[in-house]
Amino acid sequence: MKSPLAPGIRLITSFSRDTWYRYFTLFLTFLFYTAYHLSRKPISIVKSQLHRNCSTVIRPADLNITNNDTWCDWKPFDQDNYQTLFGVLDNCFLVAYAIGMFISGIFGERLPLRYYLSVGMLMSGLFTALFGLGFYWNIHSLGYYAFIQVMNGLMQTTGWPAVVACVGNWFGKGKRGFIMGVWNSHTSVGNILGSLIAGVFVSTAWGMSFIVPGLIIASTGILCFFFLVESQFLFITEEHICKHFTFKFNSATSNNNIRSKQHYFHDVLYPTQGVVEFSLCLLFAKLVSYTFLYWLPLYISNIAHFDAKQAGDMSTLFDAGGIVGGIMAGLVSDYTGGRATTCFIMLVAAAPMLFVYNSIGQRSLATTIGMLLLCGGLVNGPYALITTAVSADLGTHESLRGNSRALSTVTAIIDGTGSIGAALGPLLAGLISPTGWNNVFYMLISADVLACLFLFRLVYKEAQGWCGRARG
Repeated sequence: MKSPLAPGIRLITSFSRDTWYRYFTLFLTFLFYTAYHLSRKPISIVKSQLHRNCSTVIRPADLNITNNDTWCDWKPFDQDNYQTLFGVLDNCFLVAYAIGMFISGIFGERLPLRYYLSVGMLMSGLFTALFGLGFYWNIHSLGYYAFIQVMNGLMQTTGWPAVVACVGNWFGKGKRGFIMGVWNSHTSVGNILGSLIAGVFVSTAWGMSFIVPGLIIASTGILCFFFLVESQFLFITEEHICKHFTFKFNSATSNNNIRSKQHYFHDVLYPTQGVVEFSLCLLFAKLVSYTFLYWLPLYISNIAHFDAKQAGDMSTLFDAGGIVGGIMAGLVSDYTGGRATTCFIMLVAAAPMLFVYNSIGQRSLATTIGMLLLCGGLVNGPYALITTAVSADLGTHESLRGNSRALSTVTAIIDGTGSIGAALGPLLAGLISPTGWNNVFYMLISADVLACLFLFRLVYKEAQGWCGRARG
């Protein structure tokens, strides 16, 4: 008697080649951007090690040091203005990232995404590792670390427009919110892994907290070069391509539909399309999210008096909540068709939760865990939805008439604007935190409210659409 085909093989062969490439691309881009965020996270974990309470540290017997409360700190972060210096490092990265993002979308349109991503990840790995090598080379120059942060910020801009364009090339609008909500968990997964990896080395040799993530993202760059399939159109036959573009050209010519670059950018930026509102909303939403990204471990360490590793591990709960928040935001927005309304409601709920977290969040371990999960979901949910499904929707809007290359530019415009907020948040936190953490949270709550206000017109428009369908 013949043995039937194994069920696993039947399952594998039941999917078309197109389906395999689609989900393999989804997996690879998830892996790539996990590595991008993994390599950004160590700086927030290492801060509390660069400047710490030396009176609680056992001094080595061979060090004859007296009356020096900063002997265990890493110069130049041993001064009273250490929080300002940390803010400088954060902003060297984030300002470079914000500026580079607007340029990155243009390159992403014109270069093969596989090459662009591969080079970007290799260079990001190099500069991440160079920051850690400062520990072994005994470098105490703020200029060195600032330069590394600037270069790393520029290299990291290669990631987001390219991976969103890859996913947008393979997935239509049907369940884009849910799929991208799940896929966008790479941001939080990267933050969690980055925190855990950095935490392993932070108390013994903080340089490895950067070198290991640098090697990881460089390795994913090599993986990208050999395996990424950036678009399903790479598999369309030459004959099909000729017919497709001949038809499109003839249709466009007959309808006088050949547009200039000025018209193209008019369509991309036209306010009714929502790019402006979502971009400005993301500016303030990302301000809140990135302030937590860069300052939460230090806040937990200062307020709850955890050591560097414990504070880093605890901060991962915020990102874990962000995973659930991003998925829920995508699922709800798919079901309701209201991307702006979903973001608006989550942002409205986030403002009081931030106040509550600062007020009672450190009273007990259970309260800390619950508030971090809740705040992470409410803060990162809208941020995740805007940078993924909303960007893909706007980048493939019908007003662009099938120009798929516009997806990279639209994504860069939205995320580039948001990155201005990402740069402002940690900078303001560095300037405000010496006056008290309460003032930092008031700043975050104000930013959250402003993010809501920029969505009001779009929420009203979506509500009108729902009312119209209900009457019909």
